[in-house]
Amino acid sequence: MKKLAAGNWKMNGSLEVLAELAKLEIRHKESTVNVLICPPAIYIQTALSLFSSISIGAQDCHMYQSGAYTGNISAEMLADLGVNYVLVGHSERRIDHTETDSMVLQKALAAQTAGIKPIICIGETLNQRESGQTLNVIEKQMNGSLHKDLTSYPFVIAYEPVWAIGTGHVPSSQQIAEVHNFCRNYLEHNFHEIAANTPLLYGGSVKGSNAKKIFAIPNVDGALVGAASLKVDDFSSIIEALEKS
Repeated sequence: MKKLAAGNWKMNGSLEVLAELAKLEIRHKESTVNVLICPPAIYIQTALSLFSSISIGAQDCHMYQSGAYTGNISAEMLADLGVNYVLVGHSERRIDHTETDSMVLQKALAAQTAGIKPIICIGETLNQRESGQTLNVIEKQMNGSLHKDLTSYPFVIAYEPVWAIGTGHVPSSQQIAEVHNFCRNYLEHNFHEIAANTPLLYGGSVKGSNAKKIFAIPNVDGALVGAASLKVDDFSSIIEALEKS
């Protein structure tokens, strides 16, 4: 299994930032890990023209192939452009757009049908963490967002505790290990042979300064990076830490 450093730009960035990030092509042209950038949809085509060794992904896709869904983009359209990955179930989508586990599953299946690897996002809120419900929440999300039909194609799991996203607060190594070990055991029990080849990413205030420590945690196979993925040096330092892990 190849490790993955994925950058989620969210609603940030510009053509200028994209051009600057092209320097990563030189720095990590022969990287031992997979590198992914998920810019806003409007920049995907430009990104695909700038990068060759770095994969380009999308931040979301619709669960249906086509139809009267104004403003939405289907997985087939993304595949038509050449997109390799798509995020589904990010907490900001779950909260702001009231996306359910069932909807996340349908999006993941739509992505796989189109030949795109879904990165299925899971994670608990601060209240859930403090009330001791973390693993119950994670299990519920995985039960609802994963399905045996997903075994036909590769997928990725990204654990992002909601309370750590963009806040500067990072769970302890023990807390991250607990969830990642739980996820690996869940995959081994429910998905058997593909479990060992399914990357488990950690996301939530990942920086160059803490990446080495995070990547030393068992069953952490990479990161879903937010703000740091918009700056060449910051993202490069995270990629380097993953390469050395």
